[in-house]
Amino acid sequence: MPIPTEVVDSIKSHRCILFLGAMASASSPEGSRFDYKEGPPSGAHLSKILAGKCDYPDEDRNNLPRVSLHYEVRPNGSRQALIQAINESVGPFVVPSPALRMLAELPFPIVITTNYDHLFDVALGRANTMAGHPKIPIKRVYDPNREGAPESVPLDPSEEHPIYLKLHGDLDNPESIVVTEEDYLVFIQKMGDPHQHPIHENIRARINNWPVLFVGYSLKDYNLRLLFRTLRWHVDAANIPLSYSVDPSPDNLIVSVWQHGEKPMVSFVQQDLWDFVPELYQQCLGVEFQA
Repeated sequence: MPIPTEVVDSIKSHRCILFLGAMASASSPEGSRFDYKEGPPSGAHLSKILAGKCDYPDEDRNNLPRVSLHYEVRPNGSRQALIQAINESVGPFVVPSPALRMLAELPFPIVITTNYDHLFDVALGRANTMAGHPKIPIKRVYDPNREGAPESVPLDPSEEHPIYLKLHGDLDNPESIVVTEEDYLVFIQKMGDPHQHPIHENIRARINNWPVLFVGYSLKDYNLRLLFRTLRWHVDAANIPLSYSVDPSPDNLIVSVWQHGEKPMVSFVQQDLWDFVPELYQQCLGVEFQA
């Protein structure tokens, strides 16, 4: 499936938002020209690791919000123990995947991620602009204890100073992590309060008038769909540009609603990200990525 021209054009004009998920750090598939096996566990794998450590009693052992809540509130459990266990499973991975390195080189003015790790932080810190200047991101991390509006960011960030929002926290800030069912409820509750919204109004404004490119996600993730709908809750779909989700096998029900429904919001690009990202890199920058 060819990469939509609209995606390439919006990236080259610095008017596309990257929404980055955990699968962009997954191992490269068999037969890929890239050899990467150094990534952290997926959300489902992390959930199973935590379930094994806390003797999780139910069958849904790949349900990370549920398993992590049990880890925290079980007898002798604690928030500190949960975050430490996540850090032990995710924190040791420090080598960004080639996919992350390619995405970091592209001129996205805003990058939003729900990942806790530092892999894209590293990739972005090593990336240069198309003019060869180092990128110095404006990094923001969700703070559940903040009172009032989030820290200000520019309405029009530059390629050299992109906004980098860690929406579900950062391992360096244990209180910021959004992982349990209760964490998600608090997060969504704050999104309904204009005075405590976790995303600065300038970022929200751009989410409503720039296309969003989802890489490393499956929109089967209920929490992600809820987040995206909440961000665009009061905006007429006719005034919102179509967004794009890279997914080789999107769920048919999700496609029927989000792409073919009465108010389409997302077009699915049915490619593996290990095929999509190198091709996107070449089309946007005019050169092939050298691993």
